[in-house]
Amino acid sequence: MNTSTEIKAQTTSFKLKAQAVMELTKARLNMSVVYSALAGYLLGADEVSVWTIIALAFGGYLVVGAANGFNQVIEKNRDALMDRTKNRPLPTGRLKVSEAMLASSIMAFIGLLLLYYINPLTLGFGAFALLVYVLVYTPLKAYGPIAVFVGAFPGAIPALLGWVAATNDFDIEPGTLFAIQFLWQFSHFWAIAWIADDDYKKADYVLLPSGNRDTKSASQILIYTFFLIPISLLPAFGLSGSLSLSIVGTVIAAAMGAVFLYFAWKLYQERTIPAARKLMIFSIIYLPVLQLLLVIDKFI
Repeated sequence: MNTSTEIKAQTTSFKLKAQAVMELTKARLNMSVVYSALAGYLLGADEVSVWTIIALAFGGYLVVGAANGFNQVIEKNRDALMDRTKNRPLPTGRLKVSEAMLASSIMAFIGLLLLYYINPLTLGFGAFALLVYVLVYTPLKAYGPIAVFVGAFPGAIPALLGWVAATNDFDIEPGTLFAIQFLWQFSHFWAIAWIADDDYKKADYVLLPSGNRDTKSASQILIYTFFLIPISLLPAFGLSGSLSLSIVGTVIAAAMGAVFLYFAWKLYQERTIPAARKLMIFSIIYLPVLQLLLVIDKFI
């Protein structure tokens, strides 16, 4: 093999590894986390700092990417059993465990360093989310639905993280943002778990509240969705510090909440995969739109 061919082969190999590492970070899901963090930052900031935004976006992405990477190392064998995960980099052998560990460790180090650059409190919340996700949530998935509750804590950090990055303070405002994202996750994740229940069970994961697609699981989803709505509307009634919603924002948020509750009710009535899919899709719309409404109301 001549030098030119060797260089091309090495370049191709590097590109494939880089692509696999990017897959490890779950880029599409990760961007939604960054979106929430940036929304929280804009809500908390009196003056917008471009450098802080860059550090928050890249630091947040890398920390979440590291969490996803470590998660996939731990779940490699189970991932190979499920249709939804069998093509991930580790089950397919496109990445070795050592490579995934190295990439995830580098991402965690750089990501946490960037969060520390913003302020130590941001670093603290970022490190908390990473450690709980990897060391508590991931192992608990093998033991049942309790993992969903535990996983909701690191999952609710992003908007809070953005506020703390802007203010270096924790008060009722980031607490409200945390509560909204915390409650939202149950409807969102359990809708996914309903759809993927058969696939999850191939790997011995039981993540629905009752362990099955039944009335008990559907009722839990309905209850969490019901409580999400008034928590989401706290800013409209001056009950969340400086967070606020205008009349127009309140009407839109209330209407979205009613639609969200409707889809949860339809799942309770029908207990079908199509009903769960509609709930999941609307949950993906609900949170970013609500966060956008809060940001728009602040600046207009």
